[in-house]
Amino acid sequence: MRAALLALALAALPAGAEEFTTLKGHGGPVMALAISPGGEVTSASFDNSVGLWSGRAPTWLEGHAAAVTALTWGPGGALVSGSDDFAVRQWRPVDRLLGKHKGKVTSLSVAPDGNHAASGSWDGSIRLWPLTEAGRAGELPYPGAGVNAVAHSPDGRFLYAATSKGVLLQYNLDTGGSPLPLVEHGFGINRLVIGPGWIAYGAVDGGTRVIDAATGEQIADFTLDRRPILALSWHAETAQLAVGDGHGYIMMVDTEQWRITRDFRAMRHGPVWALAFAPDGQVIYAGGLDDVVYAWPVALLDELDAPQGSGQRSFLRDPETMSNGERQFMRKCSICHALTPGPSRKAGPSLHGVFGRQAGTLPGYSYSDTLTEAGFAWTEETIDALFDEGPDHYIPGSKMPMQVIAQPSDRADLIAFLKSASEGNRK
Repeated sequence: MRAALLALALAALPAGAEEFTTLKGHGGPVMALAISPGGEVTSASFDNSVGLWSGRAPTWLEGHAAAVTALTWGPGGALVSGSDDFAVRQWRPVDRLLGKHKGKVTSLSVAPDGNHAASGSWDGSIRLWPLTEAGRAGELPYPGAGVNAVAHSPDGRFLYAATSKGVLLQYNLDTGGSPLPLVEHGFGINRLVIGPGWIAYGAVDGGTRVIDAATGEQIADFTLDRRPILALSWHAETAQLAVGDGHGYIMMVDTEQWRITRDFRAMRHGPVWALAFAPDGQVIYAGGLDDVVYAWPVALLDELDAPQGSGQRSFLRDPETMSNGERQFMRKCSICHALTPGPSRKAGPSLHGVFGRQAGTLPGYSYSDTLTEAGFAWTEETIDALFDEGPDHYIPGSKMPMQVIAQPSDRADLIAFLKSASEGNRK
């Protein structure tokens, strides 16, 4: 009976909307998604790249030196990305570096007229980048804390910003001056969506609320016992708001009647970090811990028996099934490094054959100048020092994230595992 109902539901869907889709090719978790004006799925990943998908075939846009965490399309076909390398890049219709913050770029928004892009950063800055000769440029007044989200009003007069201190601010781009606080939520606000006369926001404490854009008064509250809220996406034509959280659920809200229509567990393990609707609103795309973009027909979310996103990252395996050295590798290294030979789409170079190799010399990987000029080889001693002091102290200026393994016995176990596994002797 369930199969028959599912078949009937599929038959009622528009052509092309009934397919479950997976887009595979990234080398790390999917951190951001955006859909082009022409319907191309665009994904950003921990592997430092942006994927522009034609069907299931990706074109890789390379240029960031760290995880790409923000992505947006704007009028005129402007594709802009932001990264943990502090940079804001434009990829379409021209390829150029727009500039840099002094901290991680968390959010982007292109003005409705397509003349400028706005970016927010954990360094507490909000910057405007001209995309055309008529575009605005400069930095807005300090918002009081790190910025998690920015979004333009539909008419382009206002820019809204959400901070790590839980304040939602309104900037008047026409008159300038200090921002107007609309909400003081009390917990960091992670995401914003701006609709006609309303603002939806998602927060660290799991709060999902809708307020009047002019007064800040609450219109609706969809807070559930799941936290944090990590992704929001709105499809205007079908009046659907999608909400992704740290427990792996996608909640669908009807923004005309302000009611929850569906609540679907999309990921078996881990969060939903990114959401985007197909142009017709019939399919929702999602990204999380997997190296995969998943898509589900919205009409069938309540019909599915099990979540599709596996979340089966290697570092989520049962620790009891691994030696201590392998556990250290999975937790500290595996998201960025492979142990197999050959090219990899992961953010870091393969560690196959790493012992005895000069730092910064693996062919095909774009190293920082710090590593290419380091002048040492990877040995038991240098790897031990790397994790004893931390990359930021041992080789400052490299792309390696800050991390330390404090216990000498844990470092020794990691090195022993690497010596075996990096030479193909893993059992």
